[in-house]
This record gives sequence, structure tokens and C-alpha cells, in this order.
Amino acid sequence: MSTSTYWGPDFTALQDTDPEVAGYVLRELDRQRSGLQLIASENFASPAVLAAQGSVLTNKYAEGYPGRRYYGGCEEAIDPLEQLAIDRAKALFGADHANVQPHSGASANIAAYYATVRPGEKVLAMSLPHGGHLTHGMPVNFSGKWFDVVSYGVRQDTEVIDMDQVRELALQHRPKLIIAGWSAYPRQLDFEAFRAIADEVEAALLCDAAHFIGLVAGGVHPSPVPYCDLITFTTHKTLRGPRGAIVLANERWAKAIDKAVFPGTQGGPLEHVIAAKAVALKEAMDPAFKVYAQRILDDVRALADGLADRGYRITSGGTDTHLLLADVTGKGLTGAEAEARCDAAGIVLNKNAIPFDTNPPAIASGIRAGASCVATQGMGPDELSYVAGLVDRALTGSDDDRSAVRGEVESLVARFPAYPDPSDA
Repeated sequence: MSTSTYWGPDFTALQDTDPEVAGYVLRELDRQRSGLQLIASENFASPAVLAAQGSVLTNKYAEGYPGRRYYGGCEEAIDPLEQLAIDRAKALFGADHANVQPHSGASANIAAYYATVRPGEKVLAMSLPHGGHLTHGMPVNFSGKWFDVVSYGVRQDTEVIDMDQVRELALQHRPKLIIAGWSAYPRQLDFEAFRAIADEVEAALLCDAAHFIGLVAGGVHPSPVPYCDLITFTTHKTLRGPRGAIVLANERWAKAIDKAVFPGTQGGPLEHVIAAKAVALKEAMDPAFKVYAQRILDDVRALADGLADRGYRITSGGTDTHLLLADVTGKGLTGAEAEARCDAAGIVLNKNAIPFDTNPPAIASGIRAGASCVATQGMGPDELSYVAGLVDRALTGSDDDRSAVRGEVESLVARFPAYPDPSDA
């Protein structure tokens, strides 16, 4: 089939049909291009990923799994496409089994719970105020409502996970499931130690690797696969794919997780998103991805060092991952104030609670920043050291200072454009 007969994203058609929506798309593109994107959970998907996700695959229903569908018309393209994504995920991470259907990280975690525990049973997971995720037992979330969740945290003196506490809580409560994973924690996890504790209490071990899985794919972060029964992760953070998720499993849990995803917690899979996941997985197999992953680590460390040199306390004393948490109270600010001031200067990051925070979450005492987007743009440690100075000036300066910083931000990102205009090539 020639490309002239391909039907895919047509922005002109969108502009003609719905100029209001087209305008918002362009407005968001301009925002992404003109500012510094330091949200730790975001990244810039490649044009190839965007093309796959915006394809005619969005039209196809495909409940079930390859070779076992409840809809016809899947044999020619859908089944081999989804199997390709499965095979790539298994190969990239060395896993026994992969389910590529979860719609989101929360959906993947729901399926992991469904496969391993029953409502009311005990789960041991990281405390949200210390860096855990909403789905790790927050009372307003399904996880906190349906399960008896016991939380572990970090030591107050080091702000690093206290594995002695994890073991003590496991022995005391005998959970059916232990979760090793986080949403705002800058250090690597000791998967071997978590495995030993899980074995001691005969618990299943789940790793929520949503944030750092791209670093695993790039070979700059230890893999949870040899130690964990299940690994859930999103595909749009450090992995740089579409918004969605994947679950890896060892052989023991393979059938259980498939049943938990479909028909347990989801219906029809989003095959256009699965196609985009397959593209992202192929991109992560390229040697260039290892260079990218290392650049993420180099960049965020340069940013952390630059902020520390300017008087900001970096929680846990540094970072081993793609993100940092900085305490801004020493500058007389709350996290909410810091986020707003950075936003006014064209620097996008988020307020975040720090361990043992005395402020409520909506105000917080810290900020969270990540380097995935800027690393994708090609910025290196020198640029991120410079960015640390921009952040400091945005936080401590006047409105005029923030206006000046915004101009410098625009000049910087113009040198490292996100989604370059083809006419500029």
C-alpha cells in the first residue's frame, strides 16, 4: 500500500472540522515548545509514537487476547500487532510474560491487586506522604477502600526507605502483597531485600516501576524483573511512549494477571495505543536509548547539585533516578508558591510533599522536578546547571526577574526545540 492511501492524523481536517479543538492543540504545542518542562512524570513522545496512536487502529474492537478474541476481524493485523508488542516487552526487560493492555498505571495496579489479593486482605506499601502513589493505599483511592493497607516510609534522619521497618511491618501484619515502588522518591530500591522479606512472609511482590522503567530499559537502573512477581509500569514517563501501561509477570502469575486485566478489570483494549507502545519499545531497544537514559541521570544530578549550591535542601541528599525533591522552606516559600513562581517564568514543575511535611499536600513544602523532557530535547548537564540558576532566580526574584527568566528560558529551548518545525530544518 502506498503512503498516499494511508489514513491517519490530518491536522488540516481537524482545523476545518473543529477549529476550536485545533486551536487548543496548537496552544498546547506552543506551551510545550516555549517552556522548560520539568514535570517528572512527563516526556515527549516521538512523532512515530504519535502517528501510531493517531491511526485507524482506533476503530477496532478486540476484546480478548491474540488468537482468543471475542470480535472478528482481528487476525490480519490486530493479533500480530499486539503479539509484537508483547514480544518486544518480554525481550526488552527479560520477562516471562507481558500484558500490554492496561489503559493506565492505575489500571495496571488495579489488575495486580485483583490477581494477588482479595478485598479486605493486607497489603504493605509505601506511604504517600513519603513518596508512594495514590494507588498504594490512600484512603480516598480504591486501594485504601478495598484493602487493609499498612504503610512503610523513610527514616527521618536519612529520608531513605527503612528496610528494617519494612521487615518488621511485614512480620507483624503478614501481608498477602508487598509493593516496592514510588511516585516521588529519588533513590533506587533494594529489590533483593524486598524479595527476601516477601519470601519470609509468603507474600507476592509487586514493583510499581512507573517512573523509572525507562532507566531500566536504558541499563542505568537495576531491574526489578529477577526479583518481583509482577511489575507494573506506565509507558509515557521515562520510557517515552504513549499514555498507557504494561504489566510484566513471572510464569507463576502470568495467567492470573491476564485474567485480572481481561475480563477482570477492563473490556476492549486500545489497539492504537498498543501499537504506539510497540513503537516505544522498539525505540527503547536502540543503542541511542542507553545514551538518552544516562543523560537523564547526568542532567538531574546537575540540576540537584545546582540547587543545593544555591541553598536548597535536596531530600535524601541527592538522587539516583530521573527526579529530585527540593525543600523550598529555607527560602521562605511553600511548594505551591514555588510552583506558581516557576510557572510565571516558563518553568513547569510541581509542588510536592516532602517526608515529614508539616504543610498539607495542596500547599506542600517542596518541589519535584525531573529531567526526562529536557534530556529528550538533548540538553546536557551544562544546560541543567544553568537551569538551576534560572529556577533560583524565578523563586527568589521579583516579577521583573521572572519576566527576564522567561526570556532566557525561551532562548534556551529554542536551541533544543521540542517537535522542531520542519520549515526550520
